[in-house]
Amino acid sequence: MKVVICYKLVPDVSNVKVKADRTLDLSECEWSISQYDLNATEAANRLVASNEGSTLTALTFGGDITDNSKLRKAILARGPHDLVIVKDEAAGSADTYATAKILAEAIKKIGDVDVVVFGEGSGDMYVQQTGSMVGAMLGWNTVNSVNALSMADGKLNIGRLVEECTENLELTLPAVVSVTSDICPPKIAAMRDILAAGKKPCIAWTSEDVGTGIENKSVTESILAPMQTDRKKIISGAADEDHINAVAAVLRSVM
Repeated sequence: MKVVICYKLVPDVSNVKVKADRTLDLSECEWSISQYDLNATEAANRLVASNEGSTLTALTFGGDITDNSKLRKAILARGPHDLVIVKDEAAGSADTYATAKILAEAIKKIGDVDVVVFGEGSGDMYVQQTGSMVGAMLGWNTVNSVNALSMADGKLNIGRLVEECTENLELTLPAVVSVTSDICPPKIAAMRDILAAGKKPCIAWTSEDVGTGIENKSVTESILAPMQTDRKKIISGAADEDHINAVAAVLRSVM
């Protein structure tokens, strides 16, 4: 069985700066694997480990940040046997449809894939649509909100929490699943895993190599930080005349 884990590299939001025009400055941000994808990677790794002879390929789509050797090792140290990168300098402008299209074509190019695993969303935009779109484009069985994953008799056994009950499904392969963050905790890579990661195969493609470019179906007008507002004034104490006048003054100033 061949399993593919799709992941995304995202900026550390704690280092995002807001410019005077309310646009976002990511120049000082550290990049890392989306936290949701770390959970998904471990779920895929356990699925592969429990099925002898199975392989796990990591797949990502992004811009120049995908060249970072540290980030390549970070994913390979967590279990995947190899890594496929689809690089496009305009990846930052790709919407969910364009991203899903490129990933779907890359999965076709990898070939003979049985299961594709996604996290429930990305750590930046958290749109929660990419996995479902990839499944639709491939025409494969697709399920999201998965919190249990296993194989039995050549079929994928799925558990998903629906309100207050658990829904159990059996999927024929090939299939695409998006797993929740509580499916299992992410693995912490040991030093030997990190050292071994540098020796694992890494294939770099362009979007043209997989037979498609960035074809957005939506238009982003702008991405702006919220407008700054004055702090709310807190008036505390007894309901005497001074406090009542203070409240009235605040109300007059905003009306």
